[in-house]
Amino acid sequence: MSNETPTLPASTRERTGTRYARRLRASGQLPAVIYGQGMDPLSISVNEKEIIRHLTNGAHVFELDIDGGRKETCLVKDLQFGWLGDNVVHLDLTKVDLDEEVTVNVRLIFKGSPKAASAAGAILKQNLAELEIGCKVRDIPEEIVVLMDEMGESLTIGDLELPDGVTPTAAADTVVCQIIVKAKGSDAAADGEDGGEDGGETQEGSDG
Repeated sequence: MSNETPTLPASTRERTGTRYARRLRASGQLPAVIYGQGMDPLSISVNEKEIIRHLTNGAHVFELDIDGGRKETCLVKDLQFGWLGDNVVHLDLTKVDLDEEVTVNVRLIFKGSPKAASAAGAILKQNLAELEIGCKVRDIPEEIVVLMDEMGESLTIGDLELPDGVTPTAAADTVVCQIIVKAKGSDAAADGEDGGEDGGETQEGSDG
């Protein structure tokens, strides 16, 4: 997590439903609900641009200043997207304590160029885009850097340099990224097979 938890103003909302949520988004607000710690679900709205900016930068936890008085530390539990999947339309948040143990997904940032990737026919495959970790809320990193310069044919979760207090939930031998080398002539052989089949279909069509 960054040195400071982002603080955002939030407003309670008594009205819910698709039509009202659409009006909120049209005004630049994003509907959200806070759950957890024995409290009744609280419907709120936050500035869409501000919270999306922080989410894009890897933030998971927010200090919400609700109606200019009540403050809640909240962890993002779920993002709901529109039917095209390209925009956030709703947030589910959970009230947390900074020393609480949680499980979250953190994005992986790949850096460097593996030497093995320079071989003829070599392709770098990234098996994971995010890593599920367990840690205290205060220790959640915004991102985890994957250094690939010194990797061999593959790099596993056990090879990653994780921040203090962060533990991956998957096995250490889970492959994060790997080098795949295509056999010479495999593409040409595949093209030849495809070409033969296409040719046969074209010939049959001309006969008809």
